[in-house]
Amino acid sequence: MDPNTPVRSVLAASQTAGRDLEPRPVSASQSMLAELALPGDANNWGFLLGGKVMHLVDVCGALAAMKHARCPVVTASADSINFMHPVQMNQLITLKSSVNRVFHTSLEVGVKVLVEDVMTGAVKHTTSAYLTFVAIDEHGRPVPVAPVTPETEEELRRFEEAGSRREYRLALRRKSRQKAQESAQGENDS
Repeated sequence: MDPNTPVRSVLAASQTAGRDLEPRPVSASQSMLAELALPGDANNWGFLLGGKVMHLVDVCGALAAMKHARCPVVTASADSINFMHPVQMNQLITLKSSVNRVFHTSLEVGVKVLVEDVMTGAVKHTTSAYLTFVAIDEHGRPVPVAPVTPETEEELRRFEEAGSRREYRLALRRKSRQKAQESAQGENDS
């Protein structure tokens, strides 16, 4: 190895060896998942448990992230999961996910949850969520991900908003780490 070559460049080159990092359109990794709301996942009032919806959101989000990254991913965060309407038993739950933006080794994925009353055909948007996934190699180390290319006005809007959400996430992480360090220092002082 050339002693003038930065170590990070060598590591990045070794991690991307054999991986296709050409930009991909949002449409190439859009995913959909559907499931019927059944009594085993209901609360005492006949509504689907929020935790079940969160699980399905995570799975559908991971599908889009893996299709885009073309490697395994792990969930790093769920920024927000907004429940707008409850899901009743025997309704068809349909989840749609797409990659909003890529940040080197992480991806923000948006997930939209719809429910359909299969007897009437009425459809409601029940839940929206933003999740961040990190692409990993076979050893569990983060690996670079191909950029995503927005092609529509809506995809471009999501791409830009994802950048703002990332800045907010990183600021929260810094603040949490600072509080943890201050707390640890306070415990050491006692």
